[in-house]
Amino acid sequence: MKIRSLKFFVVTVALLGAGIANAHPGHSTANLFEGLFHPLSLDHLLVMLAVGVWSVCALPSNQVWRGPLVFLVTLTGAAALGAAGATLPWLEHAVALTVVLSGVMLWQARQGTRRASGLTLLPVALMGALHGLAHGVETPAGSFAGYAAGFLISTTVLHLLGIVAALGLRRSVAHAVAAAVGSLGAAIGIAGALLLAQMGA
Repeated sequence: MKIRSLKFFVVTVALLGAGIANAHPGHSTANLFEGLFHPLSLDHLLVMLAVGVWSVCALPSNQVWRGPLVFLVTLTGAAALGAAGATLPWLEHAVALTVVLSGVMLWQARQGTRRASGLTLLPVALMGALHGLAHGVETPAGSFAGYAAGFLISTTVLHLLGIVAALGLRRSVAHAVAAAVGSLGAAIGIAGALLLAQMGA
């Protein structure tokens, strides 16, 4: 699959996911095991994978870790606030909109511009905070630690999967570019040889 087609597919899935995602399907949130599975609902899944892919595409290569770290830190803090009773109106809608935001971020990242400013990471922090708050408001009293450990582990794994996928894609594209450049070089070399042959005739 060509890189442009793959990016279009990823962005399209992210945008469509905002419309059909159900962040919190009503499962229990009482322990580590349930926390592990909570981020696997569509909206959480898409955003967390997108953060990993975006970090590879939009951040300098030695700072890819900053995207997932910012997301995890704001996720944890907001989850604690949610567990303590804080919430926002239309929170589910806000979480769904983060899927749209992540799609827009991936679309912009296709240009390959790499920046590492705090403003670059602000949307990641916002998404982490909204997802964390959504996690936290569902946590029963007394079970936050185990549940939080579960969704933090799952979130980290999803970020890593996004990073690995983006790095693998970059390598495959690099090989394709190298092959194209090599073929161009060979074609130019043959054309030069033909020109020399014509001059000697």
